[in-house]
Amino acid sequence: MRKKLAQILVVDDQEEILFSAKMILKKHFETIFTTNSPKKIISILSENDINVVLLDMNYRIGFEDGREGIHWLKEIKTLSPNTIVILMTAFGKIETAVEGIKIGAFDYVLKPWNNEKLLETIDKAVAESRKNTKRTTEKVEKTEKKYFVGTSAKIKQAYSIAEKVARTDANVLILGENGTGKYVFAQYIHQHSERKNQPFVHVDLGSLSDNLFESELFGYAKGAFTDAKIDTPGRFETAANGTIFLDEIGNIPLHLQAKLLHVLQTKMVTRLGESKPRPLNVRVIAATNSDIKTEVKNKTFREDLLYRINTMEINLPSLRERKDDIVPMANFILEQIAEKYNQADWHFEENAASYLEKYPWKGNVREMENKIERALILAENNTISVMDLDILDFEEIQENDENPLSEMEKGAIEKALFKHNGNISKTAEELGLSRAALYRRIEKYDLKNKE
Repeated sequence: MRKKLAQILVVDDQEEILFSAKMILKKHFETIFTTNSPKKIISILSENDINVVLLDMNYRIGFEDGREGIHWLKEIKTLSPNTIVILMTAFGKIETAVEGIKIGAFDYVLKPWNNEKLLETIDKAVAESRKNTKRTTEKVEKTEKKYFVGTSAKIKQAYSIAEKVARTDANVLILGENGTGKYVFAQYIHQHSERKNQPFVHVDLGSLSDNLFESELFGYAKGAFTDAKIDTPGRFETAANGTIFLDEIGNIPLHLQAKLLHVLQTKMVTRLGESKPRPLNVRVIAATNSDIKTEVKNKTFREDLLYRINTMEINLPSLRERKDDIVPMANFILEQIAEKYNQADWHFEENAASYLEKYPWKGNVREMENKIERALILAENNTISVMDLDILDFEEIQENDENPLSEMEKGAIEKALFKHNGNISKTAEELGLSRAALYRRIEKYDLKNKE
């Protein structure tokens, strides 16, 4: 009889149960793991693609209420959502097993079990596990983010490096100004890696206060502090088998950098309130907009931590460094946002291209996304104008007759004056100018108004 390709984990504190289960299951399934300690569940799940866990509900003598089983069921469903859990319980404890089914268990078996019934239940669970994996894969493919690459040499080089490093497990450090797309780039690396069907966990380190740093990243045990009501995994454990993205890593104070370095070096994490470390299988991508090497020289960022996170370093250019990509990127973003709002056939008016190219885009791609989304909400007739985009920031452009934007500026003001029937206040508000600045331009371009 050919064995089915499946990995089964049996968890029970009685060695005879483990032995018996293994003898029965190994005849039908490819790989059988056993452990007498539920605390080993996390490490086994981290290192293997377990299809089914056969989980006992009680582990301590004198405690037979099944609460431990419920706890570990929740842990398994958090760390490995596609893994199917079957609970094992004695006849008199069925009520607790039913509670477990309500919160995610697939089924339960009674001890002592009937061999045929056990095999039938596990066989169905393996099939369900494969369905889960298929659904997850299809969901990822359906929702996989489309990426705009562009033609500038710097961004093409960055994507080329990303594609190569994605196939490895090397740690990556992404550098770039605010808004250049570091989060999107981290997603790109994850989705082009072998971990793409596993979790991608984003941690904004810049928003984490010092007193929450350890509990958020490393997790905590029940009773570790006043509000620690239950055992809770941290972000590293939540990212098991996947990728953790440590955004704004340059903002971590020195005393916490040491704690993070220890986790990265040992590939182990210890929850607050516990003493035993848990093994990690996670890919680390970090990012910062700060000059991290200067911070190392200034002793505000640990050099050994920098070496640990930047096995591969990728620099993202600002929009100012890729001007040829600005208009194609704006069209790409407009298409994405229109799709988000279930709309179609949106476009920019003809004269928008020159304005888009000349606008300084200090906030880079993030600023462009915000302005285009706002414009789409406010615009009419599926056409976005320069005024809808709110990029008439002429105060930053030298005012002289040779300026190629002069005619565009004049045209935009004429259009706004006409739209508002010559009302200076409304025209100035739409163009983002003060009344005095608008009057200066009306005089400069010899425009008539009706106010």
